[in-house]
Amino acid sequence: MFTIEKMSPSMREEVLEMVGEFYQSSAVSHPVPMEVLERTFEAAVSEDPVLTGYVLKEEAEIVGFAYITTFYACEVGGKCLMLEEIHIKKKARGKGYGTAFIKWVIGQHRDVKRVRLEVTADNERAIALYKSLGFQFLDYGQMALEL
Repeated sequence: MFTIEKMSPSMREEVLEMVGEFYQSSAVSHPVPMEVLERTFEAAVSEDPVLTGYVLKEEAEIVGFAYITTFYACEVGGKCLMLEEIHIKKKARGKGYGTAFIKWVIGQHRDVKRVRLEVTADNERAIALYKSLGFQFLDYGQMALEL
């Protein structure tokens, strides 16, 4: 049985282990220091609604995690939901859990006008999944200023 639960502080060790797997995979284009990943987990389980963490479970075992955030997007005239990270353990892939999570989270945020995510060009399996759900590439180059 597949379920989705909000992340809690007690899940720290299990989630951070998966976060480590995610950041060692082809889904990520650059390394991120562990203290940043720990800070992200703390934000995801805090009362601050800016970032929300979820775990994906098969029976009672955590087999994946996701972080989401929302923001206002001027070009769509409303809220945008950002799937910041989504990762499913190898042993649980191919069972429809990614699809189920994305559909579930969209259903929980019916007020959003757009759902966004980032994907590396060589992550063909993820791209195929996202396209099957109706996602399209945006023609934006991204720039960042680290503070």
